[in-house]
Amino acid sequence: MLSRLMPREGKFFELFNQHAQLVVQGAEHLLKLLQALDAQPDAARLLAAEIDAIEDRADKVTHQTIALLHSTFITPLDRDEIHQLIARLDDVIDVIQGCAQMIETYDLRTATPEAVRFAQIIHACTDKVAQAVGLLADMDNAPRIMTAIREIGSLEGQADDLLRQSLSKIFREEPDVRQLIKLKEFYEMLELVTDHCDDVGNHLEAIVLENS
Repeated sequence: MLSRLMPREGKFFELFNQHAQLVVQGAEHLLKLLQALDAQPDAARLLAAEIDAIEDRADKVTHQTIALLHSTFITPLDRDEIHQLIARLDDVIDVIQGCAQMIETYDLRTATPEAVRFAQIIHACTDKVAQAVGLLADMDNAPRIMTAIREIGSLEGQADDLLRQSLSKIFREEPDVRQLIKLKEFYEMLELVTDHCDDVGNHLEAIVLENS
């Protein structure tokens, strides 16, 4: 009880929000990249470079958070909770960057409807992550946080279904084995972004249950 009355470092929540917003920006750019890939390859390359820059900014926020964790005596959440949350947020932007890099590495010149749909789900999922993270500073928001977490889980389930459908389609219809392999790995990487969003949601749920 006494620990709840002692002054706490609140900047952690600002840093969580900064990182979560960068994750959303990365998802927005990934969606735009895929939408531009066919008709505007130069614009797509610029968007990929912007995703790299966003990931770099997110890394800096992660390092700030870890440094603050080491220099703060009383933290608003358990130290491991803080470390795990920022690390799991960082996993999301890292895989978004990996998706953008895979497009260039695999010389993917056309965005399939399935890839665009994955990116739309990713964008929606990161929006919900940012919404939940933005509510975390006040545990009176616990019901709203839990609602956002359930929506993250639902979107991750949609991505799982889309992955199964997409793989089934390319195994039935794609005659070029090399293209089949490229698309399979790309779809799996896109779906992995939603898995990491779900990991963030699961960790947020644990924080809420522990602290509310």
